[in-house]
Amino acid sequence: MNKVILKSEKLCKQFGLMAAVKDVSLEFYEGEIHGLIGENGSGKSTFCSMLCGIYPITSGHFLLNGKELKVKSQVEANRNGVSMIVQEMGTLPGLTIAENIFLGEEDRFMHGIVKNTGAMNREAQRLLDSYGFNRIAASQMIDNYSFEDRKLIEIVKATYFNPKIVVVDETTTALSQTGREELFNVMDRIRKSGNTVIFISHDLEEVLDHTDRISILRDGELIGTVNTKEASSDELKRMMVGRVLDNRYYRTDYNTPVSDEVVMLVKGVSVPGSIDNINFLLHKGEILGIGGLSECGMHEVGKAVFGASYSRKGSVTLADGYKVNTIQGAIKKSIAYASKDRDNESVVIADSIRDNVCLPSIDDLSKKGILKNKKLDGFASKYAKLMSVKMTSIQQYVSNLSGGNKQKVVLARWIGKGSNILVLDSPTRGIDVKVKADIYALMTDLKQQGKSIIMISEELPELLGMSDRILIMKDGRINGEFKRNPELDEKDLIAKMV
Repeated sequence: MNKVILKSEKLCKQFGLMAAVKDVSLEFYEGEIHGLIGENGSGKSTFCSMLCGIYPITSGHFLLNGKELKVKSQVEANRNGVSMIVQEMGTLPGLTIAENIFLGEEDRFMHGIVKNTGAMNREAQRLLDSYGFNRIAASQMIDNYSFEDRKLIEIVKATYFNPKIVVVDETTTALSQTGREELFNVMDRIRKSGNTVIFISHDLEEVLDHTDRISILRDGELIGTVNTKEASSDELKRMMVGRVLDNRYYRTDYNTPVSDEVVMLVKGVSVPGSIDNINFLLHKGEILGIGGLSECGMHEVGKAVFGASYSRKGSVTLADGYKVNTIQGAIKKSIAYASKDRDNESVVIADSIRDNVCLPSIDDLSKKGILKNKKLDGFASKYAKLMSVKMTSIQQYVSNLSGGNKQKVVLARWIGKGSNILVLDSPTRGIDVKVKADIYALMTDLKQQGKSIIMISEELPELLGMSDRILIMKDGRINGEFKRNPELDEKDLIAKMV
């Protein structure tokens, strides 16, 4: 048996009255990839955030190589050989890539009070090249790069100094298949060096393919640890949710007609460098899937139809002739948008659940410009409970919620607004199997109410399982269109993507 490198002993974390982690005692071995799974809100990210100094520990402790680990920040954790690639964006805008990689370690490049920027850039570029990311220029502002590229930069930032423990928290959800393979190669390299990876993912097949052991948390408690070779997807699901979970997430209908009524006409929409001459119709009660490889432009389409692409050309016209050109106009005309980049574009993480849910409906909730707390509280409570947000109260900050519960807050906001057209970009990214099923059921219910949904997704089973029609994009253009059909499979879609 390999040596135990990291151990938690009776670890607990309280947020007010809520216990997010309860008496978790767990061991991690040298040279292993250890999967950590559970439903949203099960305590996975909280456990690792305590390890990395993001959250203070309420009680209990970690032992690293037999010595108690006491850290109060990620920089301090890094200096003790522990690093983390977070689920959402872990880089800072307004800095160069080199400055992000060496954040907190600038002293290495200081000569007195002067920073040797050239030396920092050269060293960062050497690291990027060694990982095979030579297309990324260390001296460039990080804002110039895509969400996926920024995650690759985080991988370099979190691993270049050979840490003993690397936490990979839902990182694969932000990556294309190519990006995922690059991450898995890095994880394997860490394991072979004798160091340890803690791998958090909701993709159980991914966990089964890339781990040595798997630990399962439920409601903050450790349910058990299994050897990956002896585990199955069904058994892991049962341990996660406490019962056998039905696998039938997706729609089972294939002959349901879609209305001829057009609710949105997208004509000649282009955004320089992203999409070119996009044309499509959206019908009442239709789920229109849009898919493709990560850089195909599909995410920009979502922003464009919501009026969030300021350099957009072409037109987005609604059934009443209204042309959508601004976010304010889109919201006024009952269009909702949920971004792939949840923390930066879909929620205000430094604000309460209440304020996030109420935000688009402020005008509707005010009376002669006056807002009453009782009305706001009632509205937020109604829709947060409707979406089964796991929370201490509606006053809880969104920053303290799991990824799945943040997404529920996003959806609660737009359901409360009564949106008739919903643009959902990667709606189940970083979400556990049970919440996925809940979101798919919600989408089906909205469709039956006559609402229209544009679902942008990199997940082919999701596109095939939920869409009435699928548009496949390649190089910024629509390269294929498919109607819902039980004979349609992933190979048909992939053929139009590559």
